Amino acid sequence: MSDPLHVVCPNCDAVNRLPAERLSEAAVCGKCSQPLFAGKPTDVTSERFNKHISRNDIPVLVDFWAEWCGPCKMMAPAYAQAAQRLEPRVRVLKVNTEQAQDLAARFQIRSIPTLALFKGGRELARQAGAMDTGSIVAWVQSRLGA
Repeated sequence: MSDPLHVVCPNCDAVNRLPAERLSEAAVCGKCSQPLFAGKPTDVTSERFNKHISRNDIPVLVDFWAEWCGPCKMMAPAYAQAAQRLEPRVRVLKVNTEQAQDLAARFQIRSIPTLALFKGGRELARQAGAMDTGSIVAWVQSRLGA
């Protein structure tokens, strides 16, 4: 049995301890009893973003986007489908750069949509521009060596 992983709940942001081999077993949060993995992107604020990046032991994929961005809206369904394929191995988040301008500045987001992949609180990789589902999944897997 491996060491438990810390997984942040996408609903209440509680940090859960979960054995790695049980990631795909429809785990629920110990605090709010909601599923830890819903197979869809989680919209986060700056505060929630920081907790998910710093406390999740699984990689975290973030879509930096804005409501007015045409390519962002075009990519949204593909990103949602990618979330279904990537979870529970990867937490999938969305950050609205208009509402979280501090994050856009902190990560120097120059164009949107921009995908950023984090592990252990550090950014591993970044890709600007809209992508289809297969490209998103392949990009993440290639960066994680999967």
